[in-house]
Amino acid sequence: MAFNFGATAGAGAANPTGAFGGFGTTTTTAGPAFSFSAPTNTGTSGLFGATQNKGFGFGTSFGTGTGTGLGSGLGTGLGFGGFGTQQQQTTLGSGLFSQPAQTPAQSNQLINTASALSAPTLLGDERDAILAKWNQLQAFWGTGKGYFNNNIAPVEFTQENPFCRFKAVGYSLMPNNKDEDGLVVLVFNRKEIDIRSQQQQLVESLHKILGGNQTLTVNVEGVKTMPDDQTEVIIYVVERSPNGTSRRVPATTLYAHFEQANIKSSLQQLGVSLSMARTELSPAQVKQLLQNPPAGVDPIIWEQAKVDNPDPDKLIPVPMVGFKELLRRLKVQDQMTKQHQTRLDIISEDISELQKNQTTTMAKIAQYKRKLMALSHRTLQVLIKQEIQRKSGYAIQADEEQLRVQLDTIQCELNAPTQFKGRLNELMSQIRMQNHFGAVRAEERYYIDADLLREIKQHLKQQQEGLSHLISIIKDDLEDIKLIEHGLNESIPIRGGVFS
Repeated sequence: MAFNFGATAGAGAANPTGAFGGFGTTTTTAGPAFSFSAPTNTGTSGLFGATQNKGFGFGTSFGTGTGTGLGSGLGTGLGFGGFGTQQQQTTLGSGLFSQPAQTPAQSNQLINTASALSAPTLLGDERDAILAKWNQLQAFWGTGKGYFNNNIAPVEFTQENPFCRFKAVGYSLMPNNKDEDGLVVLVFNRKEIDIRSQQQQLVESLHKILGGNQTLTVNVEGVKTMPDDQTEVIIYVVERSPNGTSRRVPATTLYAHFEQANIKSSLQQLGVSLSMARTELSPAQVKQLLQNPPAGVDPIIWEQAKVDNPDPDKLIPVPMVGFKELLRRLKVQDQMTKQHQTRLDIISEDISELQKNQTTTMAKIAQYKRKLMALSHRTLQVLIKQEIQRKSGYAIQADEEQLRVQLDTIQCELNAPTQFKGRLNELMSQIRMQNHFGAVRAEERYYIDADLLREIKQHLKQQQEGLSHLISIIKDDLEDIKLIEHGLNESIPIRGGVFS
C-alpha cells in the first residue's frame, strides 16, 4: 500500500509506490485513523518521510504512526506584501488550522484528499500514478475534482485547500472606530454618481426599513467609489429620547438589525450587496486572529507575514487566495490611488485660489496704505488750520519759535541744489530712465559690418591727422606771435629816447 493512515499492523512492509511514490512505509501503533497529534516514529522510509519534509504540508503527521506525512514545505517562496489599504471587517472564522479538534467529516475529507493525491485506486494499475499526478496538479491550481476510488465520491479541489499554490498574504488597515460611533458600511451595486444624486431618497428608504420611527434619524457619514461600479456608503443612526438628549445607535446593534431576514431582503431590493459594522477589533480578537492561521494557509507563511508586518499597530495580515482576490485588491489599490490623485488635484486648485486671493489682498493692503497716508496728510492739514485758528491773536511762544527755526533749517537743506533735493531728483530721473529703457537696452546688441568699421577707422585716422596738422600750424603761429611781441618790447625804449 502506497499510503498508510495509521493501520494497526505492528510492522510495515515495503510497498511499491508507482511513478509518483508513496508517503513512506510506516511502523505504527494503535491510534485513531486521522489526527494532528505528534506521532511516535519508530522508522520511516520513502519520499515524504521524516527526513525529507518538502512536499505537501500540514506541518504534522496523519495518524499516530511514523513519519511526518505531509510536510510543511508547501508555500515557501510565496511573496508577501499589501495590495491596498481597503478597510474590511475581519471575522474570526474557523479554518483548517484554527480548530483544536477535527470533526469526522473534515477528517474524512482530508483523508480522501490525501488518498487522491498520493495513492488513488481507481484503475488498479500504473495509470493510478498518472492520475495521482493529475490530482496533484488540480490541487496546486485549486480547481477540479480528484478521483481516487470507484466507491467514493471524488474530492472537490478549491483554492482553500492546503495544497493550492496561488496564495499570498497581504495587509489591510484595521478600523479604529468605536462601537459607540455607530458606523455601518453598506455596499451598493450602483455607481457613486447615482448614489449621490439620490442620496435623500436613499436616506428616506433606510428610515422606512428601520420602521419609520420619528425618534430615529439616518445620517450619511461618507460615500466612496469602489471597483466594479460599486459604491460604499457609511451611515449612522441617531436616536432622540423624549427628554431631548440624543445618542448614536451602536454599530453592532444596527448591524444585527440589518442582518435580519426581512430587513436584509429589503436592503437587497435597494441594491445592497454587503453590510458590515465598522468597529475596531479588541486586543483579544486580534490576538486570536494572529494565533490561528486561516484555512489553507501554511503556518510558516502566516508567522513570516506577522514578522514582516510594516505597522503591526495599524495593519493586520489577511490571506489572498487565488487570482480573483489578487485582482480585487489591485482594483482597490488603483481606486484608492485615483482618489488620492483627485484629492491632490483639489488641494492644488485650492492652493492656486489661495495664492490669487493673497495677491489680491496684498494689492488691496497697498492701496489702503496709500489711502491711509493721504488721509493722514489731510488730517494733519486740518489740525494745522485748526491750531492756527486756535492760536490766532496769541504771540509766538519760545518752543514754537525753536520748532520754526528747525523746520526752516530742514527746508533749506532739502531745497539746496547740491543736497538732498538735487540728489533725489537725479535718482528719480535715473529710475524713470531705467524703467523705460533699462530692460530694452539690456537686451539690445549692436553689430557693425567689418568694411564699414574699416572705413570708420580710416575716416577717424584722417581726422586725427588733420587735427595734428592744425595743431602744428597753431604752434608755429604762436611762436611767430611771441617773436613779434619780443621785437615790439625792444623797440619801445629806443623810441622813447629819441623823443626825449
